[in-house]
Amino acid sequence: MKTMPDHALPDKPLLLVVDDDPLLAETLGLALASDFDVVLSHSRPHSTQLLRQLRRPPDLALVDLGLPPCAHRPDEGFALISELAASSPQTKIVALSGQNDADNARHARTLGAVDFVAKPCPPETLLPLLHRALRYRSLDAAPTAEALIGNSPALHKLRTQLQQYADSPFPVLIEGESGSGKEIVAHQLHLATGRRDKPYLALNCAAISPTLLEPTLFGHAKGAFTGAAGARSGYFEDAADGTLFLDEIGELPLELQPKLLRVLENGEFQRVGETQSRRSNARIVAATNRDLKREVREGRFRADLYHRLSVFSI
Repeated sequence: MKTMPDHALPDKPLLLVVDDDPLLAETLGLALASDFDVVLSHSRPHSTQLLRQLRRPPDLALVDLGLPPCAHRPDEGFALISELAASSPQTKIVALSGQNDADNARHARTLGAVDFVAKPCPPETLLPLLHRALRYRSLDAAPTAEALIGNSPALHKLRTQLQQYADSPFPVLIEGESGSGKEIVAHQLHLATGRRDKPYLALNCAAISPTLLEPTLFGHAKGAFTGAAGARSGYFEDAADGTLFLDEIGELPLELQPKLLRVLENGEFQRVGETQSRRSNARIVAATNRDLKREVREGRFRADLYHRLSVFSI
C-alpha cells in the first residue's frame, strides 16, 4: 500500500488511514482501495508529515484513537483529530477505537469527527459508513441561513445578533448547554464577517491537558520543554486575521487566564520559552456550558477576563 498517492484518480476520494497496527492498516487499505485512494500512516507525527507532502488535503480521515506513544489512551488520536479539523476543515474525520466508549465517541465528535466506529469493524460495515461521512455536509459549504434551521422568535433573534456582532472586533461569548449548537453558532458568526475567507480555528480547552494548553495556544520555542524539538506556532498565530473559537473556555486553568486576558487587552502574547512579544489580530469567540458568573463568584474564573470575553453574549 502506497504512502504517497502518485496516480490518484479524480473520481476517487482520498482517504487517510491512521493506525499503528500495520496488519489492520494494510487490510483496511486493500479492502477500501476499490472506492478510495488510500494513504496509510502509523502515528500523529507521520500523518502531519504526510499532509504537508500531499498535493491536496484528504477527503476523509480514519483515525485510530489509540496511537503511539500511549496506545492504551486516546490522547494522540484526539490531538490528531484537533489538528486535522484545524488545518484541513474540509476533511471528514471518522474516529476508530478499540473501546466502544460513549465518552470517547462524544469527545471525538466535539473535536471535529463526524462519526465514530468501534474496532473490530469489518470492511463491509466500514465502507457504507465512510461514504456516509463523505456526504456529511460541512459548515464550510453551508450558507449562514441554511445552517440555522427554523423561523422561531428565538432563532430570528439569534440571526439578528450574528449580523449585529459580525464585523465588530470585540469578543463574543456563546453560552448554552452541551449539545445546544454553540460551535455551529460560532462558525456561522465567522461566515457572516468580513473575515470569512480568513482562517477559522477551533480549540476545545477541555480536550488538551493543562500542561500542553499554553504552548498549544501561544506556541513554543525550540527546547522550551521536554519534547520541544523545534519551534512551533500556536493557535493565536495560525488564526492570523481570522477567527479563533475557544470552546469550553470555563475549563481554562486559572494560571493561564492572565495570559489570555493580555491578548484580549492589547493583542500581545509570547511563545513559551521566548521573551519576544508577538501580536495577534484574531477575533476571539468563546463558548461555555458553565455559569461563568458563578465561576467568578467562586474564584475559579477571573472577573476581568469574563468581562472581556462577554462584551457581546449569545
